[in-house]
Amino acid sequence: MIKYNELDVDYLGRAMRAEALSEGEYGMLLVGNVILNRVLCQSPDFKNVNTIQDVIFQTPGGFACIDSELFQSPSTNYEKDLALRIIKGEKFWPATRALWFYAPEEGTNCLSTWFNQKLVSKYKNHCFYAPEEGQC
Repeated sequence: MIKYNELDVDYLGRAMRAEALSEGEYGMLLVGNVILNRVLCQSPDFKNVNTIQDVIFQTPGGFACIDSELFQSPSTNYEKDLALRIIKGEKFWPATRALWFYAPEEGTNCLSTWFNQKLVSKYKNHCFYAPEEGQC
């Protein structure tokens, strides 16, 4: 488990909502996994991020959702509950080890690699990518 505070929980809930609200609870949980994976993994892309806020606001490499209206309002109790599930260690496939995700244009397939990581799988509109076993 990682160190966190109320603001971390709020920001994680906001990011999960802003990135995946249209993909439902499971999609939001997947986004939460990616964010926590980045906190926990000391890969070259994320070696200087140590908190949830570091990950969300990392430049470059953070989340575009911070400019979204969905991110601007505080997270709800429901979103905070989802965020706490992730913080406390729940993992969901295909984001179990994923460090990246993106939504391809409609009608196109996921790329086989993204930021030098292999495609794990797709969930609704998001493609998830993880490093080789043992890297994180």
